[in-house]
Amino acid sequence: MCQELLGFLNQEGMMETVLTVRNLSKSFGTKKAVDDISFSVARGAVMGLLGPNGAGKTTAIRMIMGILPSDRGEVTFWFNGTPGRLDKSKVGYLPEERGLYDDVRVIDNLVYLSGLKGKPAACARREGMAWLKRLDLADYAFQKVEKLSKGMQQKVQFIASILHRPQLVLLDEPFSGLDPVNQDFIKQVIRELQADGITILLSAHQMHLVEELCDSIFLINHGREVLSGTLEDIKRGYKEHTVELRFAPSQDTTFLKMISGMRVLNEGPGVASLRYGGTLTPSELVQLLGNKMELQEITVAKPPLHEIFIKTVKERGGYGETEGYSESSPMGVL
Repeated sequence: MCQELLGFLNQEGMMETVLTVRNLSKSFGTKKAVDDISFSVARGAVMGLLGPNGAGKTTAIRMIMGILPSDRGEVTFWFNGTPGRLDKSKVGYLPEERGLYDDVRVIDNLVYLSGLKGKPAACARREGMAWLKRLDLADYAFQKVEKLSKGMQQKVQFIASILHRPQLVLLDEPFSGLDPVNQDFIKQVIRELQADGITILLSAHQMHLVEELCDSIFLINHGREVLSGTLEDIKRGYKEHTVELRFAPSQDTTFLKMISGMRVLNEGPGVASLRYGGTLTPSELVQLLGNKMELQEITVAKPPLHEIFIKTVKERGGYGETEGYSESSPMGVL
């Protein structure tokens, strides 16, 4: 692991940057879809670009990919330590909507799209067939895309985004239409790509998968940044803890509601789920509860990313889709 990490450092011992976004803005009429956002992604990192529907995620990704022009700001790609513009031969893109040709055979889609990125046809066909086999799609290689289910098409789209072996991959809702088994498989592939030093910008609604995969997140709402940083720092800075208790059903728990900063979410015979946002440390809280009641089991932890996501969005600008424009139009392919 240490040797892999060293490979992502420059000569000064700093993490290499692959993508830099500075003051990016985009409006549709009077509505700001993206409002002055800035972030950077390091080589070999997986960053989650998160937000509710209509927050501006897809619009931001389309500007990064050059599909939409920005009103203001700049996007810089760093390949081999040199800043420059978008080089699509080094970037993979999985759009939120399908970017495949429905009336063309699956393998021919992969060969053509990979050829646009500079990959020789024979190599693309050979490696494309290997990927189709790995994703249980080999039997559909010579069928037209329109004959495939939504989940199958999503897997073909995913292959198309990485077949040319890019250095940076932008994945807009890669788990859409996939069952839990295939979600786990795509998650495994993403981890393999990261281990190979490939940088990934990931937009997804499945918070448990984001939490498992991402090193950092950039959360936007109504086009504006509301939260960003590493998952570790974000969880450490979140004031509340989840508290799960198991105890004898006869135990009196009325005192729980009297603890400053404690909220009782669910309570039943012998069990209680709480949220604590007071000043006590986890160890002090455990000691307090242990002195007040005879516990069989206690768990104190930071809440899952999903809960932090929902509460942060509600506290910093409200929840709901941005009115006046749709991120599903205009669209672009690869």
